[in-house]
Amino acid sequence: MEDSADRHVEEWQKELAWMDPVKEAIFVRLAFLARHAAQARREALDSDGLRRWQYKVLLTLRRLGPPYTASPSLLAERLGLTRGALSARLGPLEEAGLISRTHETADRRRVRVRLTEAGSAAFEQHAATEEAGEVALLSALSAAEQQTLADLLRKLVAAAEAGRGGQ
Repeated sequence: MEDSADRHVEEWQKELAWMDPVKEAIFVRLAFLARHAAQARREALDSDGLRRWQYKVLLTLRRLGPPYTASPSLLAERLGLTRGALSARLGPLEEAGLISRTHETADRRRVRVRLTEAGSAAFEQHAATEEAGEVALLSALSAAEQQTLADLLRKLVAAAEAGRGGQ
């Protein structure tokens, strides 16, 4: 079975005799799969009617676990945003009924952001759509091959995180 990476490597081997064809094939395939996954996520968000930034806020609240609530400061930190940028994002989500903002009774200046039932449902729908696409792609591999791939990728990520992976 041949893919576009094989053709890419074949063409470049003619021009770059020093190129390691196995390394090149690995990185071309990783890049292709990263683009494929990003495109699939964009399409899933479009079909669910969510924008990426909206999903990221819902995802962050959901990741925190029950009761799916956080202070704006914590959300801003987790999302890598300023408080002002976060506030601008929370307004439309609140208007859509995906989150709610409430003041704490003891200190009215303190605000809590909570994932609503509608927000939870929107998150679940999108997560299920992504899951189905990822399962479909991985179905080309057996369960054992999937585990081997996961283990090999873990080694590469660990090396990169430890600074042994280049740039």
